Amino acid sequence: MTTDLDPDTDLSFTRTLAAPRQLIWECWTQPRHIPHFFIPTPHKVTAVDIDLRVGGRFNTTFEVEGNVMDNRGVYLEVVPGEKLVFTDAYTEGWKPAPEPFMTAILLLSDAPDGGTTYTAIARHRNPETRKTHEAMGFFDGWGTVATQLEAYARGLM
Repeated sequence: MTTDLDPDTDLSFTRTLAAPRQLIWECWTQPRHIPHFFIPTPHKVTAVDIDLRVGGRFNTTFEVEGNVMDNRGVYLEVVPGEKLVFTDAYTEGWKPAPEPFMTAILLLSDAPDGGTTYTAIARHRNPETRKTHEAMGFFDGWGTVATQLEAYARGLM
């Protein structure tokens, strides 16, 4: 389940989460769970619309410091329990987005003691976009999301 990383365009980290892989998968694929972890608090997810299939929508609406932000995207790959790939480069119906930002790749595998090895990859169209995302706080932001996901999932156990 490896993905070739390009240091010029990709950002990535791997962490072990103390929750079972199937539960982490459920959290990422069922709309009711997404608001509990998907963006760093105190920001909020106010709407989620998921059609979990290749070409299906992964739409979210955020409230960040009083601003509403709509994020529209589609799934490019869905391997149950193992891999999710989604992008904002397209919207449902394969309509190109005017200003795509990235493609996200989530890899899940079993870790010792019933946990999950969780890898998050953000793949960008060019080095400039990658640098922008890193400067925006990719590692802190996505790390916070992983921490929130783990805490939320553990509360469901």
